[in-house]
Amino acid sequence: MVQVAIARQVAAGLLAAAAFLFSFQQAWAADIEAGKAMSQICLPCHGPGGNSVTPGIPSISGHVAQAIGMQLYNFREGNRKNPQMSPIAEKLTNPEMNNLAAYFASEKVSPPTHQASAENIRLGPALAQQYNCTQCHGPTLKGIQHIPRLAGQQYEYLLAQLLAFKAHVRYDMDGNMTSALSVVKESDIPILADYIAGLDSR
Repeated sequence: MVQVAIARQVAAGLLAAAAFLFSFQQAWAADIEAGKAMSQICLPCHGPGGNSVTPGIPSISGHVAQAIGMQLYNFREGNRKNPQMSPIAEKLTNPEMNNLAAYFASEKVSPPTHQASAENIRLGPALAQQYNCTQCHGPTLKGIQHIPRLAGQQYEYLLAQLLAFKAHVRYDMDGNMTSALSVVKESDIPILADYIAGLDSR
C-alpha cells in the first residue's frame, strides 16, 4: 500500500510538472526586460547575468529557459528546498518565472572558472557517454528542453548534486537521475564533476 501511495504521489507530481511545462511553452510570451528587472534579487548569489563566481552556487545563464523555469517551479512547489531559494520562489507567479527564465536563458555564458585536471579531461568524455550524461543533457552537455546545462557549471555544485542523487536525497521528478547515478561508481563522480565543470559552454 505504501508503494502504491508513493507511485500515486510521483504520478501526480509528474502530471503537475507536465502541465506547468505545457503552460510555460504555450500561455505567455516571455518579457525578457521584465525578467531582467526582477533578476536583481538573484544576482547577489548567482552572479552578474547569472554567471556564478561562488563555489557551490550554480550558474544559471545560458540554460534552456524551460530548465530554469522547471527548477523555479520545483522550488515554489516545495519539491526542492533551499533556505535562500525557497522563500523567493514561493512568491513567484508562472508569468514571473517565465520572464526570469527567458532573461537568464538569453544571457551569455562566461568562460568556465574551473580547470579540470589533464587526467580527468582524458577520462571524462568516455564516462559521460558510459553513464548516459550526453544522452539526456545533450552531446555537449549544454542542456535540452527542461534538462539543465551541465557544461561549465560550478564544480562544487555539480559534485554536491551528483552525490545527492546517488544518495537518493535530491528531488528527482521522473527518477532518471537517481536511476542513472545508481550505476555510477562513487569514485567516478569527482572525475565527472571535474571534467564537466571545466567544459566551455559558450
